[in-house]
Amino acid sequence: MRDWASKRYWIVGASEGLGRALCERLSAAGAELVLSARNEERLETLAARLPAPARAVRVDVSDSRDVARAAGAAGEIDGLVYAAGVYWPQAARDWTPEEVTAMCDINFTGAARVLGEVVPGMVARGHGHVVLTGSLSGFRGLPGSIGYSASKAGVMHLAECLRADLNGTGVEVQLVNPGFVRTRLTDKNDFRMPMIMEPEAAAREIFEHMCSGGFSKSFPRSFGALFQLSRFVPAPLYYRLFGRG
Repeated sequence: MRDWASKRYWIVGASEGLGRALCERLSAAGAELVLSARNEERLETLAARLPAPARAVRVDVSDSRDVARAAGAAGEIDGLVYAAGVYWPQAARDWTPEEVTAMCDINFTGAARVLGEVVPGMVARGHGHVVLTGSLSGFRGLPGSIGYSASKAGVMHLAECLRADLNGTGVEVQLVNPGFVRTRLTDKNDFRMPMIMEPEAAAREIFEHMCSGGFSKSFPRSFGALFQLSRFVPAPLYYRLFGRG
């Protein structure tokens, strides 16, 4: 169990949905938080109502200079949670370039920008904790998910690389892969979402994982197992089942 009361965590993607629910969970455990997203007003409102010390630092993760500024304002941190993300349900046949590019840029490249400002300092200090948010959709290509699934697969691979490279440095890396979580993003979907979770329940899963020493957690467990097993299905069968024709 971590000593949360003595730690400062930077939560990127804190203003809404799962990120906001996780902030509430971490603050209740006593962690000091730096809250970041693009909407400063929502961040200030959240910071004011959290039980432990918290402050807002606005950031646009698509802007490298703004990420550097925000990292400087956040100061020395013990942990980082990257939960920022955008989503539009979209098939390749309906490709909207600006939306696909935004999903790749915010979900994946934004994480790389933030990590670039945080990881070197953690390595130099010999301690730190990085938590990245993947997705069950990142395990294998899915129809109607151009941009989103690819960006999350990138985040998951990035976490694996970090885990391998930072072994023995004192910097711990963890990955969480949620299924459907009821947020303004999943509200865009017009299809049935099996085993959809409320943000508070998903935040509890993530917090429990952060308290553990494990690397990766996919949830809900039974739903996550299906996605993990899909990696072992031969490609002809997989695309016969999931391809659109």
